[in-house]
Amino acid sequence: MIRTIIFLILLNSIFIFPFSINAKSSYQAQTITSFNDVVWGFSFINENEFLATLRKGELYYYNVKTKEKVKLNTPVVKAGGQGGLLDVYIHTKAGKKYVYLTYSEKYGGEYTTSLARGIYKNKTLLGLTTIFRAKVKGNTSRHFGSRVLIKNNHLFMTIGDRGKRKYAQNLSFHNGKILRLTLDGKPATDNPFTSKKNVLPEIWSLGHRNPQGIDLDIATGNIYSVEFGPKGGDELNLIKRSQNYGWPVITYGKEYYGLSIGKKSQKGMEQPLTYWVPSISPSGMAFYKSNKLPKWKNHLFIAALGSQHLRRLKITNGKVVEQEVLFKSLNERVRQVQSGPDGWLYFSTDSGKIMQVQPFKEL
Repeated sequence: MIRTIIFLILLNSIFIFPFSINAKSSYQAQTITSFNDVVWGFSFINENEFLATLRKGELYYYNVKTKEKVKLNTPVVKAGGQGGLLDVYIHTKAGKKYVYLTYSEKYGGEYTTSLARGIYKNKTLLGLTTIFRAKVKGNTSRHFGSRVLIKNNHLFMTIGDRGKRKYAQNLSFHNGKILRLTLDGKPATDNPFTSKKNVLPEIWSLGHRNPQGIDLDIATGNIYSVEFGPKGGDELNLIKRSQNYGWPVITYGKEYYGLSIGKKSQKGMEQPLTYWVPSISPSGMAFYKSNKLPKWKNHLFIAALGSQHLRRLKITNGKVVEQEVLFKSLNERVRQVQSGPDGWLYFSTDSGKIMQVQPFKEL
């Protein structure tokens, strides 16, 4: 019996994780501040100040040096289940700091993911307006996405399948898609499907289940995203124009009650860069961009919820060649991770913490 168990573990390691995973680390995480809810997203104003979203529908300003904490105005949020106030992304243009917020709301008879924008000034948001609402099918409180990334003056926004998996393959709805918008929330004019009838022009890629992470690798210009699978089959994908990532036609996950869902591959559908069985529950993700932690520069970090850790990945020539499990002993559901403008790495937790990663220092 023991030999059988050992064999299965080794088999799993060979075919599912063809890289090293090391739980030991010479780094430590220090709590910077705490809130009284899930810190779904946070974005830096500068080295000392940031904005943080709480899933229950609150937005806060925080100053690391002075410890000042201020509650800001928000759009009207329909919080519940996995929905609420979700991502926050600050983008500076022409001297103004534009704040983008994604959130769940009831609109047009559906429970959808929306995008609002305001201008940050003196601890308030000016002109906060909803600039985009996803056209979806689904009144569940599951699978909203939703992260934001800006590249070359275009905004990428992830939308979950809303628990209605078949719509992830339907180009007439935003369920299970990654969108590419202008900074004003309009469809980018050179998107791949703009000339096709009965296709939503905002769509950049399709066939996603619940992508809660997206970031840009500045070393290559590539965009990557992570998404939740069902029971197993969480994925890291290289996001490319017009590509179909397969859900629910292809997946390495299964139904929660154990049956298979689809195939593992099909012509015309993209394979993940890597996947996880069992699930790690990947949420936010970020490439580390600084030299303060030199061994980690350009490495990808993924916040893991159910498996309660921060995961480091090294990508070389388009392949994941190394993984490391960090801060497992904290027993925290890690929700988002960011490369800070001060050069340190930061992550947030579902218990309300925002933590800073630094080299371990012995007392």
